[in-house]
Amino acid sequence: MFSKEDSRKLRQAFWTSFGKSFPKKWILYNTKIKGLSFKFYFDTKKAFVCLDLEDNLENRINCWEKLAALKSILLDEYLPDAIFEEEFYLENGKEISRIYVPLEQRVSIHNKNTWRDTMEFFNQKMLLFEAFFEEYKEVIKG
Repeated sequence: MFSKEDSRKLRQAFWTSFGKSFPKKWILYNTKIKGLSFKFYFDTKKAFVCLDLEDNLENRINCWEKLAALKSILLDEYLPDAIFEEEFYLENGKEISRIYVPLEQRVSIHNKNTWRDTMEFFNQKMLLFEAFFEEYKEVIKG
């Protein structure tokens, strides 16, 4: 087991290393669409890239409908392993809508031997997510 401080240092080391290995300015929160953001997620058991909708329910539904209409394009042309969850609950209990791509192999932010595979997965999948977004952001904005 790792202490909280050891865990914090490992997390910080991973994200610093990822930024140096793949020095790109990601879109992340800078989508210009209220409540829509891209995220990297990596913990002690899993990793995924995701598109989250966290706005009020009306705006979330409106944006989700547009994304659902683009689902076949996203799956066929960009991310065939993307998972759509209209109702996704965060650890704090908050309900959001999420489209995400999981890394299928077992990884852990506490295991440096899994870092390289995770970084390459993050880079590859987020590039595809961003390409999709850039191509269809006007449709998503509505």
